[in-house]
Amino acid sequence: MRTSDIVNYYSGKGIAKAILSIADGREVVPRYRNGAFGKRPQILQFKKELKDLVWEGVTSFHASEERWTNPVLLSQKSGRREMDSIRVGWDLILDIDTKFFNYARACTELIVDALRFHGLSSYSIKFSGGTGFHIGIPFEAFPSKVSSDETKKMFPEIPQVIAMYLRKMIKNHLSERILEIDPVDRICEKSNKNFEHLVEKEDGKNVFNPYSVIEIDTIALAPRHLFRMPYCLNEKTWLVSLPLEPKELRNFEPAMAKPGDVEPGLGFLDKRPKKHEARSLVIRALEWSKEEDKEPERKREFSIPDEAIPASKFPPCIKLILKGLRDGRKRSVFILANFLRTCGWSHDQIENEILGWNKRSAEPLRESYVRSQLNWHKRIKGGYLPPNCDNRSYYVDIGVCKPDNICATIKNPTSYSFKLSRRRKKKR
Repeated sequence: MRTSDIVNYYSGKGIAKAILSIADGREVVPRYRNGAFGKRPQILQFKKELKDLVWEGVTSFHASEERWTNPVLLSQKSGRREMDSIRVGWDLILDIDTKFFNYARACTELIVDALRFHGLSSYSIKFSGGTGFHIGIPFEAFPSKVSSDETKKMFPEIPQVIAMYLRKMIKNHLSERILEIDPVDRICEKSNKNFEHLVEKEDGKNVFNPYSVIEIDTIALAPRHLFRMPYCLNEKTWLVSLPLEPKELRNFEPAMAKPGDVEPGLGFLDKRPKKHEARSLVIRALEWSKEEDKEPERKREFSIPDEAIPASKFPPCIKLILKGLRDGRKRSVFILANFLRTCGWSHDQIENEILGWNKRSAEPLRESYVRSQLNWHKRIKGGYLPPNCDNRSYYVDIGVCKPDNICATIKNPTSYSFKLSRRRKKKR
């Protein structure tokens, strides 16, 4: 898309106003044609400011899920407590991520049904501009406290648990819907995956796993994570990230989001919720989390060894991740950062390894995203275990769970490396 066309689009009637409508209290970071993001933190307040940035080469704008008393203060607030002190709330943004638009639409419809089941009506839907969708729930829908804790301080914990709960809730229905769209052999062909990477064992039978071809991105629910603002362009397709009414979803096609055909009207995250209408969703998600023992694994503190464990002692799943992946890359950043830290690797070693791994991937993640995740892990004191082996949302779903004889004796990938390391020391 030519620069003049981009300028003309953002100069169109109502476009700047629609983008600015959700900018208040958020970090707003511009993105350039080459994929680079502007310096953080930034804010966006005026139409002229937006249009000047577009003239300078900006192609889209990305906002924080969290809302702040003053986003500019984030330059001085790096720790968890410091950020909690200026956070006034957060919106839940579910990112439906897949290469296959029809699968994303089916998943979005099921999540909307699940939200309605829990009594929510203030959710918003937005086409990502690519092949997926964003579903947003405003902070005002959530109770002000959960138990005795302030909800505004429970980010990203509550959003992550809700995302995992909804993921589990719709899984079987999503499997059926995708198989209605395509048979398994067609899914293999489209995704370029072998049959064994698309199925999982249940009661001794092979069952199609929908999350082998689609993600409800839970790892992206992280501090200072950004999402593409409504009515902004997607640099891969030059389509508009377009808000939709739920009734429009069934018949919507990406071609309907061409810049020349878009007229701003419908907002995103602009619906006024009933008081505490998301309370039932929060309570059920937390109860499910306790029952399934799926509390965020990164909360579990671990004793870090003084001497870094070498890569030769890593379990099969980590070795497969390090070879490079097509799918599950965001989850892999989360896994690797925690795993390497608990294996005694320094922050510099972790950064070099993960940045190198990302470049080796067939479709690398944006370096700015990877660095933001690494910076967050660097600020965390102590070590936290990566997800346990039985957490199917990770190793199984991304196709790297290839257990050997040692795997049967451990519950976490880190334990594998510790076992081999102890054996080595005994031999010495």
